[in-house]
Amino acid sequence: MGAATINKKNKTALIAIEAIASRIIVLRGQRVMLDADLAALYGVTTKRLNEQVMRNLARFPSDFMFQVTREEWGSLRSQFATLEAGRGQHRKYLPYAFTEHGAIMVTMVLNSPRATEVSVYVVRAFVELRDTLVAHKELAKRLDELESRLERKLATHDQAIAGILDAIRQLMVPPEPTKKRRIGFVQND
Repeated sequence: MGAATINKKNKTALIAIEAIASRIIVLRGQRVMLDADLAALYGVTTKRLNEQVMRNLARFPSDFMFQVTREEWGSLRSQFATLEAGRGQHRKYLPYAFTEHGAIMVTMVLNSPRATEVSVYVVRAFVELRDTLVAHKELAKRLDELESRLERKLATHDQAIAGILDAIRQLMVPPEPTKKRRIGFVQND
């Protein structure tokens, strides 16, 4: 296998991971994928995916999967500017949301070669998002530290500038006129 073939596969994998990552949303403080998105990735209908999940419900505790509430679904629908086909525009039931572990478990209950192949990309997408989040947290922490240092420096500079302005204002105040004495001969009357 040549370097070009490996490079092409890596590029394809990266695109697949990015496409999957774009389908991961945050709901109830967890990164999840909706049933319709997982079904599309695994090459099955949403109905089939949910049937298999319901047949194996013991494999899906609440930290693996939960059903979206009406309020959450309404909020999600308003976030999707236009719902794409298969994303739930004509759903009869509220969708299910699957965490990373739930998405992996779906692979096991579907038990198809495509689901197994795609599950690797799903896991990598979740990991990539987790790494990105950690990087963002570290960046946010460093920015906060920099901001505090700048604020302390600016406070010191502000005090120095205020002192300079006070000195300039004092210099701008004209001195009080002194009584002028005439020099030379003064005649007394």
